[in-house]
Amino acid sequence: MKKYILLLTVIFLNSFIIAQNEEEEKQGIEIFLIDAYCKPDTPHPFILSFYTDLPAKSKVILEKKYEFIVSKDFSEMHTIQIDITKLFFLDKQVQFVIQVEDTFGNKVTSETFDFDLPYEPVITGGSSLFTLCLFGGFVFLLPTPNYVIQNGNSYFSLTKEIPFLSFRSKSFRYPASYFAFEFTYIFNATDKKFFRTSYKRIFEIPVLEYIAPGIGGYTNFSGNNGIAPEFTIGLFRVFDTFTIYSRYRYNFQPSGNKSHFHEINLGLYSGFFSIYL
Repeated sequence: MKKYILLLTVIFLNSFIIAQNEEEEKQGIEIFLIDAYCKPDTPHPFILSFYTDLPAKSKVILEKKYEFIVSKDFSEMHTIQIDITKLFFLDKQVQFVIQVEDTFGNKVTSETFDFDLPYEPVITGGSSLFTLCLFGGFVFLLPTPNYVIQNGNSYFSLTKEIPFLSFRSKSFRYPASYFAFEFTYIFNATDKKFFRTSYKRIFEIPVLEYIAPGIGGYTNFSGNNGIAPEFTIGLFRVFDTFTIYSRYRYNFQPSGNKSHFHEINLGLYSGFFSIYL
C-alpha cells in the first residue's frame, strides 16, 4: 500500500512540476528599463541598462535599423554602451525597442522607448532634411525595368509598385506582409497599361534579405482582368532604406479570354510611404 501511495505522490509532484514549467513557458518576459540616455561627452555613448524577471538573451534596435547585442548569454541584468557618433539619425529624439529571448525560446519585444541626442543631427554633405527626403522620394518613385513574355514575343516594360498598408513583424527590418498598388506599362504590346493590387508575405532568410510569395489582381479597365501569383527574392539593401529585389510573376485570366503572360522584374522596395499596423 505504501508503495502505491509513494508512486502516486511521485506522479503528482512530477505533473505539478511539468505544469509549472509549462506555465512559465507561456508567461511573457517582463522588461524593466533602468537607464536610457546619451552622454554629452565625445564620443557620445548611449547608455542602456534594464533587467528582466527571467534569465534572457537581449538586443536593442535603434530607429528600426541599428541592431546591437546586449546580452549574449542568459542574464537578468543587461547593460551596454554604444558609440552612436557614426550612426545616422534624422531627429534629435531617437526611438528604440528591446528584444529578449528566454530559455524556452520565447521572444518578447518591448514597447517603444526613446532618448534625446546631446547634439542636433546633421545631414552629411551640407544637405538639408528636405533635400534628403526629396531625393529619397524621387528614387522611390522611379519605375523599374520589367521583362514580359507573351505568346512567344518579348517586350520591355516599366513598372512601379507602392506599398500602402504594412503589418509589423518582430524583426523591424521588414514588415511581416504588405498590400501594394502597382502600375505597369508594356511597350509595343496590344494591351499596354495595367493597374494592379497585390498582397505579399515576407520571410526573412540568411545570406539574402527575404523571400516573398504573393498574389494579386490586374486590370486594364478594358476587359483584360486576371490573377497574378508571384514570387520575390530580396537581394540586398541600399542605404539601409531601399531593398533591391527580383520578381517573377505569372499573369492569367481564369476565363481564358486573353493571352497569359510572364514577367521578370528587377525592383526597388521601401515601406517609406506605407501605413504600418
